[in-house]
Amino acid sequence: MSGVIVLAFRILMAAAVYTFLGLVLWMIWRDLQQEGSKASVRVFPAIRLEVRSRNHIPVSKTFSKPEIILGRNPACDISINDETASAQHAKLSYHHNQWWIEDLNSTNGTKLNKEKLSLPTVLTSDDEIQCGKTKVTVIMNGEIPGTPEGQM
Repeated sequence: MSGVIVLAFRILMAAAVYTFLGLVLWMIWRDLQQEGSKASVRVFPAIRLEVRSRNHIPVSKTFSKPEIILGRNPACDISINDETASAQHAKLSYHHNQWWIEDLNSTNGTKLNKEKLSLPTVLTSDDEIQCGKTKVTVIMNGEIPGTPEGQM
């Protein structure tokens, strides 16, 4: 009879060990799934652009996406009503944890803080972009009123 009790105890212990291992593996798998879904949903810091063109009321738009196109084309994210701006004049893009600007081979070029842009350049808050005669001021996330510092 004691042999039967020892066998039953061994079986119960083996079942307990396998149940424990199964729970540990299931919890690891669940945590990996949650972290993977968090990593796949990428959030970009907000950037506000204030557009000022001659004879027009200044317009302010806030974006939280990885790419913003400025140009005369109405399909652009920032549509510029200026005959001296190209249809797709400049592109703002977020990568390497910074906002960058590059000229899209526009006819009249793009200026950043009154200097002609020749290479993609990192933007900072209060930078002034000029597309044709239209000026766009950049305001980064932490300085947008009503948006807490570091919120994405």
